Amino acid sequence: MDRLSTQGLFDPLRLPCGTVLKNRLAKSAMSDSLGDGRGGPTDAQIRLYERWANGGVALSIIGEVQGTPDFPEKPGNLVLDARSDQQRFETLARRGSSNAASLWLQLGHAGAMADAQISNPKGPSALEVPGLTCGALSPDEIASLPAAFARTAGRAKALGFGGVEIHAAHGFLLSQFLSPLFNTRTDDYGGSLDNRMRLTLETVAAVRRAVGPDFPVGLKLNATDQLDGGFQQDEALDVIAALDQTGLDLIDISGGTYFPGAPSSSERAGSGPYFVDFADRARTKTTIPLMVTGGFKTFEQADAAIRDGKADIIGLARALIVDPDLPDKWRNGTARSPSFPRFDRPPEGGVTAWYTMQMTRIANAKPALRPDALVRAIADYEARDEDRGKIWTKHFDSLQA
Repeated sequence: MDRLSTQGLFDPLRLPCGTVLKNRLAKSAMSDSLGDGRGGPTDAQIRLYERWANGGVALSIIGEVQGTPDFPEKPGNLVLDARSDQQRFETLARRGSSNAASLWLQLGHAGAMADAQISNPKGPSALEVPGLTCGALSPDEIASLPAAFARTAGRAKALGFGGVEIHAAHGFLLSQFLSPLFNTRTDDYGGSLDNRMRLTLETVAAVRRAVGPDFPVGLKLNATDQLDGGFQQDEALDVIAALDQTGLDLIDISGGTYFPGAPSSSERAGSGPYFVDFADRARTKTTIPLMVTGGFKTFEQADAAIRDGKADIIGLARALIVDPDLPDKWRNGTARSPSFPRFDRPPEGGVTAWYTMQMTRIANAKPALRPDALVRAIADYEARDEDRGKIWTKHFDSLQA
């Protein structure tokens, strides 16, 4: 039976820790690739999150913020550690939370999916498959991870960010531990689902201890990684049930993985939200507020998910790239759906490159990219990664010298 809600998209949401979000629309975590190559925020990145805040979102989440430079997803990732430029991070926190928005950092660790050009990828288990080679984390390395996530969370709180989200989705480290395809360990962190979720639960507990009871802590979890033999929906529901008593303030439901050759949720065809039905099932496992991310393209879709009681907050990604003012337009009734670009047979990863470069244009107040600029966007995206990869290597190697 549907659980109808009296809440709408523009009603506030009180999180269990007491923080109140002004509405039910969030800019979900994306890899904006706008770091300076040394792990620091750029002026463009600061402007981008200020722009989204001024467009009316209640919450923005900065994707893949690393606690160390050892396992980055991209050389444009932020790194928040003891050597970071605290003033730059404080500026990002302050300006990204304008207009009563809340700005959170997503606590990232790419693990086996770390950029091999600037790191030494390691995951739960050693793998050597087409497009991916990685080593296995040692027991001591695994034991150190919850405290590492917790240190980054504590720094985020001290610098003025509104909350943190632990990344356990999309094929990154904690998601790798959950997946039997990545995780073939035979110790306490592999085998049964209880063992595979152990690191995630330990990380949530460590982060909560570090930031105290009044600071928002969320977690992003796959409904499924959409791979045969991988992490499946029934397992995800069991993980959600285990998370119910951990003191989380938000579970952000998404899906898919960046495993080489795997289908991407964000590039799949379809006109509707991807994970609303799963979220409805998750309602039976937890009282923690649910954020649902993926595939929302119209006001009606987002509003229905809230009013039907299937979601507490809606995560928007590409919709806010094509229209950063979409929340205000939905609130004022001046628009119902953004106009998404259409691409003719884009190469794998090409659409992601286009949207990433479009974020740069938003940050620099430049006209939107045309869909027929896809080839140029891919070239610019790859060139920027190459340039920042050189900066990353030179900078972090010098710190270790």
